[in-house]
Amino acid sequence: MKKNIIKDFPHFLHGGDYNPDQWLHLPEVINEDFRLMKLAGLNTFSLGIFCWSQLEPEEGVFTFDWLDEIMDRMAAEKFNVILSTPTGAKPLWMSEKYEDVRMVLADGTRERSGERHNFCWSSPTYHLKTQIIVEKLAERYAKHPALKMWHISNELGAHHKGSNCYCDYCMEGFYRFLRKKYGDLDTLNRVYWSAFWSHRYDKWEQVDPRD
Repeated sequence: MKKNIIKDFPHFLHGGDYNPDQWLHLPEVINEDFRLMKLAGLNTFSLGIFCWSQLEPEEGVFTFDWLDEIMDRMAAEKFNVILSTPTGAKPLWMSEKYEDVRMVLADGTRERSGERHNFCWSSPTYHLKTQIIVEKLAERYAKHPALKMWHISNELGAHHKGSNCYCDYCMEGFYRFLRKKYGDLDTLNRVYWSAFWSHRYDKWEQVDPRD
């Protein structure tokens, strides 16, 4: 068993995910949370897992005051914080403004806004937006006394409806992968045994990952 995963804290990490961003309109609930945390002997909390819309309610408008307060309270209670990147669920403003962040399903339709883990992994827009919010968090909290670890995204993978994305960006990436793996179409055809049912491929773009 690994010991002392947090410097100067030779104890078991005991706690869980905490989502005060869902209760900002009810400060009495957050006050009660902190009372119960101490009563239960908890010492470690993951914060911010799905709070992107509270951190950036509008594009380029960042509201960290509420998280500042929570982080300061955590430090005052000598609690450990595992601060999360909020990239597992994108804000609705992003989905509505930038279509490419929404994955394309196997039937060719764009996924609607909402839910979670339904972003396009290849979207240039999503790459840029995640970089911005992650850098903002790092710049603001890297030296905060409550911060002990980072929680990178959440449940890595596209779990939404078991879907993969089939947008142009993802398909281009898939064909690059095939070229790199097999080198030429003759090799791919042999490995895929594409002569069966007369499914021999004459060009890379004929390979459909949805089959």
